Amino acid sequence: MKKEFIITIFSENHIGLLTRITIVFTRRKINIDSLTVSESALQGIYKFTIVIRETEAQTQKVVNQLEKLIDVLKAFYHTNEEMIYQEIALYKVPIEPIYESDAIEKIVRKAGARILEITKDYVVVEKTGHKEDTQALFEELNKFHVMQFIRSGRVAITRDPIERLSEFLKERDAFLNSLD
Repeated sequence: MKKEFIITIFSENHIGLLTRITIVFTRRKINIDSLTVSESALQGIYKFTIVIRETEAQTQKVVNQLEKLIDVLKAFYHTNEEMIYQEIALYKVPIEPIYESDAIEKIVRKAGARILEITKDYVVVEKTGHKEDTQALFEELNKFHVMQFIRSGRVAITRDPIERLSEFLKERDAFLNSLD
């Protein structure tokens, strides 16, 4: 049974790695729903956060294949329940409806969103939350003809108090030191 998984990949920052990572998914005919790349808490280490909808067996195979890539230090997969995650969305809405009523202001307050910028032509609203939350706000604001809308990829951290990458690196370093 297919369900949503969050794959995290840790690597150093090397040119072409993103291409090699996406090829792994393409060859297995797996669509990437969300992709975010950023520096991690460990200096020089980057974290790829990839959301897919697949079976656990297929996800495990992909993670194993990703770990075989040169430059990938370690890869993990998690369920949504094992992670704390958010996305950010920006909405550009015409200014006219704000002059006509307080409906947009009420929608923004109810959604826990905030206004980032107001100009003579538009208002930019920001919402942080899960995809369902940001999509619901889009549908509410689109009654006023949203001019532009963008949602980021997912950012996520594990609920586990231990950073699994740090543990992996300690074990690897201990093993390498034992070979000396």
